[in-house]
Amino acid sequence: MGPLYFEDFTDGQTFTTPGRTITEADVISFAAWTGDNNQIHTDAEFARQTRYGQRIVHGMLGASLCLGLIARMGAFEGSAVALLGIDGWRFTNPVFIGDTLTCTVEIVGSRLTSKGTTGVVQRELKLINQRGEVVQQGRMDILMLTRAAAI
Repeated sequence: MGPLYFEDFTDGQTFTTPGRTITEADVISFAAWTGDNNQIHTDAEFARQTRYGQRIVHGMLGASLCLGLIARMGAFEGSAVALLGIDGWRFTNPVFIGDTLTCTVEIVGSRLTSKGTTGVVQRELKLINQRGEVVQQGRMDILMLTRAAAI
């Protein structure tokens, strides 16, 4: 899929990303980058004693992965100006090492900015595991170029 521009989005439009399996290396790298070495993520023996019975993936790793999966589609490559915010993000189910995740994107609104060269696209995102369970969801609005501004 090539880049899409502000005018290409319509309310109700949906996209589904390719999947990606979470590895132990992902969790270790994320812990190192962020400094979040909470035992629930990094200590297998500790995690075995919790209600999950195993380590869980950092919540923000999932949210970050959602953005990466969307980038892999190419729809926003070269046409996105900025991520404007994350609203109402919820962590609804745990993510485990070995889970394969996809992200669905639903366009829920859009408006042209006053300059007319960009527009805000409102996106409802759902991160879904291989069992079809929504593990995270929320809104991430993005500022997009118009076709005229991209020329």
